Amino acid sequence: MTIEEMLGKVDHTLLKPFAAWEDIRKLCEEAIACHTASVCVPPSYVKRIHDVYGDRINICTVVGFPLGYSVTQAKAAEVKKALEEGCGEIDMVINIGDVKNGLYDKVEQEIRTLKEICGTHILKVIVETCYLTAEEKIAMCRAVTNAGADYIKTSTGFGTGGATREDVELFKKHIGPGVKIKAAGGISTLEDLEMFINLGCDRIGTSKAVGLCGKQAQ
Repeated sequence: MTIEEMLGKVDHTLLKPFAAWEDIRKLCEEAIACHTASVCVPPSYVKRIHDVYGDRINICTVVGFPLGYSVTQAKAAEVKKALEEGCGEIDMVINIGDVKNGLYDKVEQEIRTLKEICGTHILKVIVETCYLTAEEKIAMCRAVTNAGADYIKTSTGFGTGGATREDVELFKKHIGPGVKIKAAGGISTLEDLEMFINLGCDRIGTSKAVGLCGKQAQ
């Protein structure tokens, strides 16, 4: 796979709480120059990015991030606002407490609710694998599939661990045919990037891919 093909699977990410506009602008310029799949940014920057760059860039933002325990109504409002302001893709965090309480149907319904709001826009579901047992991960594969979401995503990058080969392999065994995989969290080398793509991940969330691939904004 060429560098360009790999970059085309990357959500070029900057979600640090202290990110300033100059940092976000640099991220966007790199994404445009390197033809990444999207930029993944805080919700507060969606409108400004859309106003400045318009259709030149695909904007992804996060909902219920990074802890996931806001109520469904709050997550729904976040999704609606992001789409109104020009966002193309949503990465939501599940309620991990609900998973721990065995409320898998509740988690599934929340995902379904947000996907209904997203419509044709892509919804990725962050399950934060570092906090889940194998049984819970399998249950989330079913929930994501049944709810009609587009992707299952390993991690926020803000938890105690990130994407692993083992979790991606488990996902592949248990998701439905319409669900894709996004690996994120701790992907910091070119070897990591290649490995996760070769494992079958359709998207990679990382802040480092552009630099790793030796690409810079022109």
